[in-house]
Amino acid sequence: MTLRRAYADTPLGQLHYAEDGDGRTVLMLHQAPRSLDEFAEVQRELSGDCHTVAMDLLGFGMSAPLPAPPTIEAMANSVTALLQALGIDSAVLLGHHTGAAVALEVAAAAPQRVDAIILSSMPWVGPERRAREGGIGVDDATRQDDGSHLTELWSLRRPYYPSERPDLLDRFIRDALVPGLDPAEGHRACDRYLMDERIGLVRCPVLVLTATGDPFATPALPHILEGLTGAEHVATATLEGAMIPAMEQCPDQVAAHVRRLLQSL
Repeated sequence: MTLRRAYADTPLGQLHYAEDGDGRTVLMLHQAPRSLDEFAEVQRELSGDCHTVAMDLLGFGMSAPLPAPPTIEAMANSVTALLQALGIDSAVLLGHHTGAAVALEVAAAAPQRVDAIILSSMPWVGPERRAREGGIGVDDATRQDDGSHLTELWSLRRPYYPSERPDLLDRFIRDALVPGLDPAEGHRACDRYLMDERIGLVRCPVLVLTATGDPFATPALPHILEGLTGAEHVATATLEGAMIPAMEQCPDQVAAHVRRLLQSL
């Protein structure tokens, strides 16, 4: 099957997605403020192993707008809406950063739809992070008449990207400039999410991936493992040398971990 892009009509509006391959479905959920483009390399790596679907979450990319204020729960509803529209009963969910929080919420709210979840560099949201909601974040750049917010967006992300890959920052900037999108709002949705109350509801197998070069990922790991009290099985793995753009930077490592999980199901 050749990679195919399309729109699915859902009660939430049209959802943009790209699919490839055959077999068990792995549905890929991007970080904020990215799009399905984040998984282009991973989809190519897995094209002969499974049916991959990467989607633009509600409010991002080319999918329908997300009602204000954005929430992780609303993004999760768009995941189940897409599965319903495509006639897919259940899937393995691969989520990165914000997308991992969305995958967790889908597993908690609609367990019958989820075979397993892969949580890549998921942040931890507890009372301390919720208390900081609304503070200055990595993608906070006020629009300026002279366009200087564009270089500010670049500069805010640059420390967390490999220095020799400006092309990855190009892709981030493109997604951050989608009309009607505030690049920081997805992070604020994470800040408001009751992750510490929802994580214990996850029952399916879980693989937790940690990018070794992502300063936001490693501190969250102990809290995540402590919270996954109801999961059928929890495994951990690392993405060596990976930074925030781990999906684009290390797609071979990501694909290898996905294959191992699929073989275990």
